Amino acid sequence: MTFGGNIVMGSVTSLQPNTAYIMRVEAMDYHIVLSNAETEGLTAPEVPRIIRAYSKHSDSITVEFTEVTGASEYILRAQTMDGQFFKEINVSSSPATITGLEPYTKYSLNVLSANRGGRSQPSLPATVTTVVKAMDMNTTSPSNNTIFVSWEPVEHAVLYSLCIIREGSDIRVKVNTTDTNYTFSNLESGTRYSIKGNAWDSDGNMGDEQTVYQITRPLSPDEVNLSLTPGRTMGMTVSWADVHGADMYIARTSTELNCSSDVENYCVITTLSCSQNLTVTVTAENDGGPSNPSDPEDFITFPCPTDSIWVEEPEAGTCSLMWTAVDFADYYIAYVKRDDGSEERCNTTQTVCDFSCLCGFTFFPTVFAYNQAGPSLPGPVLNYTTIPCCPEDVFVSLVSTETLQIRWSAVRGAELYETTAADQTDPIIQCNDTAPMCALSDLTCNRRYSVVVRPCSEIRGCNNTCRPHMQETAPCAPEIVNITQLGLSHVRIHWTAENMAANYTVSVVGRMDSHQCHSSGTSCDITNLPCGTTYEVSAYATTAAGRSLPSYSQTLETEPCCPDNLTVEQVTQAMSEVTWTPGTGARSYITSLTSSKGHAKCHTMSTQCIMGCITCGTNYTVTLEAISKTGHKRECNYHGFSSKPCCPSSVKLYRMANNTLRVYWRSSGNLHSHVADLYGTSSNYTCSPPMGSNYCDVSEIICGEVYTVVVAPLAQDSSKITFCPRRMYSVSCSGNTLGMVIYRGKRSVD
Repeated sequence: MTFGGNIVMGSVTSLQPNTAYIMRVEAMDYHIVLSNAETEGLTAPEVPRIIRAYSKHSDSITVEFTEVTGASEYILRAQTMDGQFFKEINVSSSPATITGLEPYTKYSLNVLSANRGGRSQPSLPATVTTVVKAMDMNTTSPSNNTIFVSWEPVEHAVLYSLCIIREGSDIRVKVNTTDTNYTFSNLESGTRYSIKGNAWDSDGNMGDEQTVYQITRPLSPDEVNLSLTPGRTMGMTVSWADVHGADMYIARTSTELNCSSDVENYCVITTLSCSQNLTVTVTAENDGGPSNPSDPEDFITFPCPTDSIWVEEPEAGTCSLMWTAVDFADYYIAYVKRDDGSEERCNTTQTVCDFSCLCGFTFFPTVFAYNQAGPSLPGPVLNYTTIPCCPEDVFVSLVSTETLQIRWSAVRGAELYETTAADQTDPIIQCNDTAPMCALSDLTCNRRYSVVVRPCSEIRGCNNTCRPHMQETAPCAPEIVNITQLGLSHVRIHWTAENMAANYTVSVVGRMDSHQCHSSGTSCDITNLPCGTTYEVSAYATTAAGRSLPSYSQTLETEPCCPDNLTVEQVTQAMSEVTWTPGTGARSYITSLTSSKGHAKCHTMSTQCIMGCITCGTNYTVTLEAISKTGHKRECNYHGFSSKPCCPSSVKLYRMANNTLRVYWRSSGNLHSHVADLYGTSSNYTCSPPMGSNYCDVSEIICGEVYTVVVAPLAQDSSKITFCPRRMYSVSCSGNTLGMVIYRGKRSVD
């Protein structure tokens, strides 16, 4: 074949399939061969022919085709009719199956043969529709002879077929239905079945097959037997006959207890409760579900212990043991042990037993309930203690004016003794002790008391039946209620008297002397007492019963003396300190500074006082009042006092020319000379303007410093006031001259 000069690739037709050819290419210039080349090539095999194509699964199509000579492999091609899907696979022979397809979808199929020379042309197409997909079946066993099968509708399916086969049998039961569920009945219980299902399309093609397995539920167990487990573990053994097809058995009680077994035909319920009338059923289970419960079996457990027991003692020495009734109990046995080892026993169908209970003993009663199943577990053990016995040899003695001592012999059952003393008016005085003796020391004087010793125990309490013993206390001590000073050296002492038939003695004792007075009333006088002296005053009463305790002492102080010296010194502008020498007999002082502009007062026990709210530059009158311990006062007058001049206000610092600062202030009103001081870290400055001036200038100031500025007036003796406030200013530099002057705040006086 001849090709044009611009052609670099050409085709040679009309060759035989699957044949080896030598191809020669010559480059020519008209009829002259310029160059040539040869190569060997093999033509593709013949085109195969599709014999049959069919779908047995919803995701695949099987194609049978003719095999051709010289083909090393075949290409199976599938595509949807709309061209949206295209797939090729390489196969070695016929038949071949192409997978990965969609259910109930029409495909066009071609087969191509291939060798090392290339592929043949596609075969004539075959059109095949895949079958519908498999049913997604779910199975359950609603009862022991039925299996319920359900599935979701299969797209494009018009009919469903089911086939059930019992395990170990070749008998098949087939059904067709258009529904999406079906129930197989009349099946054997506890038996495994296999169920196959297919969906059919409208062309009568059977879809994918699905096989599921389901076992029917077992029958209900029978021959159920109940028995108590040996010992006192409160357990019950449940047994039954084997059930075909059962994997598990569960025994349940009406009280929601259960036990289970997957090997033996019995199990043990170990958590039974006492006093129960319960029923027991057994259920067999397998993968299909549980069977119906067996017929219920009744069972009664042995009685519970009594919930509570208690003792009532209607009269001393006779007790009744009582307890709450127990369900399903036929009778009771009560045991009462005493702490000395003796024991009483009572057998009754009632809930009460009587026993003897003497004072001072501890009893330990307990009760057991019985029925046909046996006795209950031990019930609560009560610890009941009778009241202790009363002591008979009680001895009461008066050991001081207001204290009684009581002794007695120890009695059985007493852990503590409560001793009380009472009369008709006073509250009860009480003493608690574990020893057989007691002292009552908080009694009222001149009273007749009823003394009772009551033995007590922690459990039972105290014996309130013990007889009283009578005892009288000593006379009462008087109480000094007032000391009245009738003159400089004359006082009258007043007291209260609980004992109207008593005589009273008053003693006035000082460091250097003492005095006495006597009376059967409630007061007496003492004269010739020196001033400025302190005495201790006490009194006591005497009756036929004896002498009382002395009264509480009171301090008597005569009128104090004025201090000999008093000085006033001003500390700050508004505060002064007053000091004085001690005054004989004085305990505290009231110092007063009084002027037309106001007054200040200080009350102190020391010999100095700080007085505030003082007005500067003011004349004051000074007075002092000396006060004794008993409140006696003495007025003392002293010379006057003048406060120092007032500190100026509104102190400010201004920058002037030529490195000069001006200190400005506002005077308090009176004409005084002032001194202005500037304190820096490296230099200090002072200026004193003429009297009446309110500023002064300070030259040659060093800039870049923080200055403390104080302006103070001069007193009449030309001394400088030291308590005026200080102000701080920062003075910056502006080149070689003063810059900004900034106020930094106030400072207290150093």
